[in-house]
Amino acid sequence: MVEPVSFGLTKEFRDRFQQALDERDGQFIQSNLEGINAADITSLLYEFDSEESKYVLDLLDIDIRAEIITDLDSDARVNFLKVYQPEELTAIIDRLDSDDAADILNELPIKTREEVLAGLDAVLRSQVIDLLRYDENVAGGLMAKELIKAKSHWTVVQCIDEIRKQVENVSKFYAVYVVDDQNKLLGRVPLQKLILTDSNTKVEDIYDPDLISVETHMEDTEVASVMRKYDLEAVPVVNVYGQLVGRITIDDVVDVITEQAEEERQLMSGISEDVEEDDSIWRLTRARLPWLVIGIIGGLISVQFIGVFEGDLLRITAIAFFIPLIQATGGNVGIQSSSIVVQSLANPGFVEDGLWKRLSKVFLVAVLNGFLLALIVLGANLLFGAGSDRLAVVVSIALFTVVLAASFIGTVTPLVLNKFGFNPALASGPFITTINDLLGLGIYFLTIHLML
Repeated sequence: MVEPVSFGLTKEFRDRFQQALDERDGQFIQSNLEGINAADITSLLYEFDSEESKYVLDLLDIDIRAEIITDLDSDARVNFLKVYQPEELTAIIDRLDSDDAADILNELPIKTREEVLAGLDAVLRSQVIDLLRYDENVAGGLMAKELIKAKSHWTVVQCIDEIRKQVENVSKFYAVYVVDDQNKLLGRVPLQKLILTDSNTKVEDIYDPDLISVETHMEDTEVASVMRKYDLEAVPVVNVYGQLVGRITIDDVVDVITEQAEEERQLMSGISEDVEEDDSIWRLTRARLPWLVIGIIGGLISVQFIGVFEGDLLRITAIAFFIPLIQATGGNVGIQSSSIVVQSLANPGFVEDGLWKRLSKVFLVAVLNGFLLALIVLGANLLFGAGSDRLAVVVSIALFTVVLAASFIGTVTPLVLNKFGFNPALASGPFITTINDLLGLGIYFLTIHLML
């Protein structure tokens, strides 16, 4: 078998490949894609339209075809599969694991889905129908039905025989799950232990009962957290009665983690929906506009707020020079603080494990940062003569206070959002920046008004 290799998508290669597509030069396409990793072929197909991509895939082995379609981005795959007939989809989906098959079927129109289901292998059809009952964002929707299990009263040799029967259906496995006669999960036996144990030994004498499992209704983000915490390659899934119904592998969880990180990144950027560059103009506008409007409202409030202290500005015009400095510093400190807390909240034990100790540490960091920043601003003002010496001192005091307040707001806001069930990543974008801008202005002008 040819070992898959990776290749670079140079402009020259893409142009030559496009020419081969235009001329329907199947020999060139086959010879150049032979032995290429499926993931690299997937990247190449994004360069072409659905009809051209289908022509390329039809030249490849059906197993490679199935792997590529599984690797496609969900939105791209929905459009791509429209050019396939139900019988063609059936042949491809028959080659997939049950979880991947269920994901693709969920993306198809109902009529097409039913036609494809009717043509699937009986075992796979039964597994997929069972998986389609679950929402996509719970463990039941993530799991695959393919796994290797053994009855507790079996001998090691019976267990190995079962592995030989099932190995073609289970692509990756690291242990055999042990169940009783009612299919209740009891534990697991690592493959290494099976190999090294006498063949007549009972499975019940060697299995490890200390096993992490998840229930079908557990949220996908919680499943990802469990697997990350315990460093698991796979985790068994049980129903409410403790019966083994499937397993979730690390590749499925990586997708969940990636989607979660993308969602948080967009929230931190002030994008309220999950969007991509090729979405419609209206969808992109709708996703970005709400937080931009909130930013505008915050700016308008700032203008009104500054108007309250118009008298102070008229008496000492140099006050206005430092407004951008105060706002920028407060916003930066708030985002830094909230980002660290959001990252820490990914650890389930963050809140319970010494919360006050962590908050006191955040406070001390804010004091040190505020003192050093205030000292830098004071020195620069005294050195370059930006206003009077007294104004330089007052600005430094105000800056120190703003750093403390912004750090407090940036730390507490994601904790409060998390407490009430909102995504704490909301606290790392325009939301926290707008709040700290207003807070910074308030502290700055109040300090100026009291001390000058």
